[in-house]
Amino acid sequence: ADGLRRFRTAYNEIARKNGKSTLSAGVGLYLLFADKEPGAEVYSAATKRDQARIVHGEAIRMVRASPALSSRIAIFRDNLSVEKTASKFEPLGADEDTLDGLNVHGAIIDELHAHKTRGVLDVIDTATGSRRQPLLFEITTAGFDRQSVCWEQHEYGRNVLEGLVKDDSFFCFVASIDDDDDWRNREVWIKANPNLGISVKIDDLERKAEKAKELPASQNAFRRLHLNQWTEQEDRWIEMEGWKRCDAPVDPDELKGLECYGGLDLSSTTDVTAVILVFPLEGDFHVLPFFWIPKDNIRKRSERDKVPYDVWVREGLMFATEGNIVDYDAIRMFFRELVKIYNIKEVALDRWNATQLATQLEGDGLTMVPFGQGFASMSAPTKELEKLILGRRLRHGGHPVLQWMAGNVAVKQDAAGNLKPAKDKSREKIDGIVALIMAIDRATRHGDESSVYESRGLLSLGL
Repeated sequence: ADGLRRFRTAYNEIARKNGKSTLSAGVGLYLLFADKEPGAEVYSAATKRDQARIVHGEAIRMVRASPALSSRIAIFRDNLSVEKTASKFEPLGADEDTLDGLNVHGAIIDELHAHKTRGVLDVIDTATGSRRQPLLFEITTAGFDRQSVCWEQHEYGRNVLEGLVKDDSFFCFVASIDDDDDWRNREVWIKANPNLGISVKIDDLERKAEKAKELPASQNAFRRLHLNQWTEQEDRWIEMEGWKRCDAPVDPDELKGLECYGGLDLSSTTDVTAVILVFPLEGDFHVLPFFWIPKDNIRKRSERDKVPYDVWVREGLMFATEGNIVDYDAIRMFFRELVKIYNIKEVALDRWNATQLATQLEGDGLTMVPFGQGFASMSAPTKELEKLILGRRLRHGGHPVLQWMAGNVAVKQDAAGNLKPAKDKSREKIDGIVALIMAIDRATRHGDESSVYESRGLLSLGL
């Protein structure tokens, strides 16, 4: 009614290469001089100033290419200015010493999904208080962190669009394929790519889609960046649809006395410890998982990490040992019971992390096989697990803890194409999948006399 701007925040989530930076540069220039705002301060803001310069650089090119703009706007290093209104447009990064003292009329928040905290957004938002009609223009592709400020804005915008929240000042535009769409179907790609056939080339998407079909490790990047779908994490390795297709029931009673192979991934202090038993049966691999966590502060930890450890313990899906670290003696006692039930041929474990327990378990009669965590040891069984999942030859019974860990796994790849799980890149715990990979290695290598670990034993490797 007063003629001022209706929308004060605009959330724009679109797949890569659809012109978000170009669009934002035009919006920034409009805010700079078309609003006739005295002393307007307009910023392109990002996690780093170099990233913020991308939008600002587009704006500079627009000014240089347009006589109408260049006659009104002066170009300096990292600065576009309008002398008549004492207004400026500059790039701004969270890596600068201070963001205090801003008086923001407009801001382009670039790649919001990359912002690990809400610091930049909050500083800019609180710096608009003295302006008549400020605008925060947020641009991003879909992310993977459901605890991020980007996901918060995404969900708020969705609630506004669905009428669950009434906020006439919040504009939201999301271009994405739908949850029930087959991402492999090129007919749905237009939903996430308004510029398909213009700045987004169909042959480029087809090439990347073919790679994603063959390499599950590439699928998340394709779906997130080019189809604008929020994924479980940045570089998730296991396709969860395929994992869930392997949830055929596993009956522990039917496996009694049968030959199996184990993987043991020990936590150092407060992490999850995992033991996985793999039973090769008629070409399939049946999986029995067991997990331990320290009992102290389990409820607080569940609330902090937003992971239902306490529920899993209560439902018998995970064991809690006394104290604030996992009790290795409890694991040893558990193994003593396991060997009475199952024919455990070998147990693989990280060679550098379990000297005492490995020695004790060997004394109890188990065959312990030290297992490296580098590409040389991990790549072959990692790829084997991938094949088992794709071929639906894995049976894991839908165990909730193992499924959660499967959704967390990110992988590293070397120049030769070798793969291994990457705990440092994974969003949450993956101990069960690491133990599963080690167990699969022993199950597939059993009887191979060329295996270096079968001939050397524990003592020669310092265990």
